[in-house]
Amino acid sequence: MQQKELVLATESFIRQHFAADSSGHDWWHIHRVRNMAVHLGKKEGGDLFLIEMAALLHDLDDWKLGNGENTSKTKSWLKQISIDKKDADKIEQIIEQVSFKGAGVETKADSLEAQIVQDADRLDAIGAIGIARTFAYGGNKGRLLHHPDIEPQLHNSFEEYKKTTAPTINHFYEKLLLLKDRMNTKAAQEIAEERHRFMEDFLAQFFLEWDCKK
Repeated sequence: MQQKELVLATESFIRQHFAADSSGHDWWHIHRVRNMAVHLGKKEGGDLFLIEMAALLHDLDDWKLGNGENTSKTKSWLKQISIDKKDADKIEQIIEQVSFKGAGVETKADSLEAQIVQDADRLDAIGAIGIARTFAYGGNKGRLLHHPDIEPQLHNSFEEYKKTTAPTINHFYEKLLLLKDRMNTKAAQEIAEERHRFMEDFLAQFFLEWDCKK
């Protein structure tokens, strides 16, 4: 298959796979990340084919969605569509570097393509849609909205981060508010500024209402 056909086949596969997701990691999240990654790639450079493929596949083996760590649906799909092994290896490497793993864990992306896909995924975690996705995920996992006596924790390991069951509001302080300063590309940094301010305004209003002051 040509590159365009590989992208279209992957899009169709991912759209079906995530059609019923209610955790904020549905097809439309992936669609937005793909579109943002392509947008950033056109501004910053990089191989748009690798960027688009990695963006489409970035959640297929995500631990947050209960996917096993000993099997790789991504590897199986890339083998199924007979993609060039060199490209498959690069796509898998990009995906491995996308996820946030805790406030105290370095998540360095070592290629421009990985930086772009990481930025695109993180942009979808902040701002208005990021807020909506955060509460969708918290509800999906049965987490409290907020508990004044449970303080946010800045996790120092991926294992600590994976085990957290903290209220949804804590996630803003444990991850979302940290993302603005962890964007790789200039184009993403500019977008992140406005989305970050929106989250700060939301939290200010949230706590005023929580304390019955407004």
